[in-house]
Amino acid sequence: MYTPPAFAVPDKTELFDMLRQCPLASFITATPGGPMSTPLPMFLDEAEGEMGVLYAHLARPNPQWAAETMGHGLAVFMGPDAYVTPSWYAAKAEHGKVVPTWNYTAVHASGPVEFFDDGERLLDVVSRLTAIHERGRSVPWAVTDAPETFIRAQLRGIVGIRMPIAALQGKRKMSQNRPAEDRRGVALGLAERGERHDHAVAGMTKP
Repeated sequence: MYTPPAFAVPDKTELFDMLRQCPLASFITATPGGPMSTPLPMFLDEAEGEMGVLYAHLARPNPQWAAETMGHGLAVFMGPDAYVTPSWYAAKAEHGKVVPTWNYTAVHASGPVEFFDDGERLLDVVSRLTAIHERGRSVPWAVTDAPETFIRAQLRGIVGIRMPIAALQGKRKMSQNRPAEDRRGVALGLAERGERHDHAVAGMTKP
């Protein structure tokens, strides 16, 4: 990922926070037949390994797990994003030398990929993944709420993914390269437009 210094996020703790805030990743592998990608909810075990380990699972009929993986896998986590019109820049009225852009956040994690189908390991992965996304509910659903025989049957239909992070890269492009007046214009414009992720991006744009 091309990352100019103004947009780089070097701090690992901050990168982990960004990663957790966008839990649906594009899991990408290079194979002899070409690149393969699957959108997957992934979770980070920060305590495992030097840089943490990502876990997920995919459907057994998905051909990605059976294809030979060439080199490291890549997980792409995209955060809030928004189109930025040059009409919001104060510089437009001053000299008109402005163009559109797109503001966004992204984290790329790469590392060696392991696929597995051991029942106990799969149960641990789906249980932990479920707990992460149910914890905000007043009465969280747990895997153990379903009949054990049903869950065991479901586990036979998936394959687990374990990817120790070997490289981690983050980017936060929020108009940091623009003058303060332009940044204020972007934040106000996004807040007024209010589409998709506009409010989130407005809050991340520092005047």
